[in-house]
Amino acid sequence: MDRFSSFDGVGIAYQVWGGPSALPPVVLHHGFVVDATVNFVGPGLVGALVEAGRQVVALDARGHGASDKPHDAGRYGEAVMARDLGCLLDTIGTGTVDLVGYSMGAVVSAIFASGDPRVRRLVLSGVGAGVAELGGLDTRVMPPAEIAAVLLTSSPTAVEASPAAAFRVLADAIGADRVALAAQVHAAHRSPIALDRITAPTLVLAGRDDELAARPEVLAGAIPGARWRLVSGDHMTALRAPAYAPALVEFLAG
Repeated sequence: MDRFSSFDGVGIAYQVWGGPSALPPVVLHHGFVVDATVNFVGPGLVGALVEAGRQVVALDARGHGASDKPHDAGRYGEAVMARDLGCLLDTIGTGTVDLVGYSMGAVVSAIFASGDPRVRRLVLSGVGAGVAELGGLDTRVMPPAEIAAVLLTSSPTAVEASPAAAFRVLADAIGADRVALAAQVHAAHRSPIALDRITAPTLVLAGRDDELAARPEVLAGAIPGARWRLVSGDHMTALRAPAYAPALVEFLAG
């Protein structure tokens, strides 16, 4: 695992798999709570891309995985993470990438692709209409205050009673820094994203039962020329759907 110092001095960890090929590297940006290994290696997506001849690069977002974890909400937000993504591309010295973002990472990727011409092809996954209508993850499904509260509470009873309990269970299971995660919740992006400025061919790829990715056609409709596709599964299982990896590999090969 390699590291770089981002624009504000926060250390960001990243991994590289496979060697250079005729196509640009595939850069992966994971979702909230987890890291690149949990989000992309475990479900077999990195392996599928490398087997298809692609070089793959994935970072751990600030506050996650092996990257630095400041506790100040001012150091977070998907727009800040998009700047980290730009620093990653500068670090690996590539002129063009194929970019894949899942959930929180999809918001980061949409922000980045709306203002940086280095994205050749774009996949936004684990998200739907919320990105177009709210400027981020769909807070109508899960209010941020609920997530922050369950991450910070010391009461097992409160965790059990919370509609956001799954976030706490996952954070505890992987040993995440819950204070850092709560800081990201407080800073989550909630302003319009210039989706109409995205010029890369785009695929919106979502699980059919994923409430956080409801109405992916709305998001696709806000991005010029974008297409959308459903696979089986919900927010936690769509990445392991039999059709997910082939859809990803096929689209990025274009």
